[in-house]
Amino acid sequence: MPRSLCLPALLLGLACLPAQAATPDGWPATAADPAIDLAKLRSVEAKMADGSLKQITSVMVVHDGRPVYEHYFDGDADTLRDVRSATKSVTALLAGIAIDRGLLTGVDDRVYDRFPEFTATHAVDPRLRAMPLSDLLTMSTLWECDDQNQFSSGNEERMYVTERWLDFALAMPVKGFAPWMSKPQDSPFGRAFAYCTAASFVAGAMVERAAGQPLPTFAEQALERPLDITRSHWNVSPEGIGMGGGGTRYRTRDLAKFGQLVVDGGRWRGRQVVSAGYIRAMTTPQAQADEDAEYGYQWWRLHFQVGGRDVAVWAMSGNGGNYVFAWPERHLVAVITTNAYNRGFAHPQSRQLFADYILGALR
Repeated sequence: MPRSLCLPALLLGLACLPAQAATPDGWPATAADPAIDLAKLRSVEAKMADGSLKQITSVMVVHDGRPVYEHYFDGDADTLRDVRSATKSVTALLAGIAIDRGLLTGVDDRVYDRFPEFTATHAVDPRLRAMPLSDLLTMSTLWECDDQNQFSSGNEERMYVTERWLDFALAMPVKGFAPWMSKPQDSPFGRAFAYCTAASFVAGAMVERAAGQPLPTFAEQALERPLDITRSHWNVSPEGIGMGGGGTRYRTRDLAKFGQLVVDGGRWRGRQVVSAGYIRAMTTPQAQADEDAEYGYQWWRLHFQVGGRDVAVWAMSGNGGNYVFAWPERHLVAVITTNAYNRGFAHPQSRQLFADYILGALR
């Protein structure tokens, strides 16, 4: 049966009473918020019950740094959620921390320089040899890699069946631009976007090399512990490299902390976990991803209509319609987790849920 926190109050149609002490995972206690229509948020539960919404596993909303709504349709608050490619946004945060600590020189750090054992045994096109980390983070490399194209030589499914993912990625050929394709110089922001999980994997491998420790270990020490995250699951490639492109698992309440970092300029409970400058760069449009979406450093900029105006919201996004939304202007964070993997309705459903029931609950 679905579980809500502060159940007795919710059964009476009330929000939880405010409390000053933080919960063990660092969040303040759930509280009533005059800026939030709780009944509107709770109507999601009825839509799940009548089948209008499908395969949603949890919803959490945070406003002004305090949880205002939390409900679990599968598992409970301690369940680790597989958010698939939302991992990419976590990898972007780790890259920022590595830059902040001087482990990487910046987003201009050259990719192939971090893997001398590959360049010593493989001829690399000079255009690729000069490729910076920023090209990986913005999905705008010159690799022929497109997960949306089943014929692409760099499609992620081809990588997964190889023994050495890193060699697969670094050996990808240079992309050709057919007459109907936009070249970088003709594209918005000067970058030709193509969604490429292999690029995110290599970005994670760069952080791993720079940190001198496995990516999951660096994540635990540099990001998760400072965020009061005590449990997570990271995948690794066949050769043992942390998978920065997908498949991490976090609790819903911990996923919300990544959104809170964006809202609070890299701070958590007064501590600067990621520099404000990097958060600003990460959430600055760097590439045109779709007609109605831009891309920063592995964070999506999505557009919604609120009160007749366009509102841009930053988001982590993963297969199945898994999302962490962050709207700094309204100090709003929302998490939607699902298990509707590879279902065509999944992403539109989660975005509509966010628009209708979460943005719609704002007063």
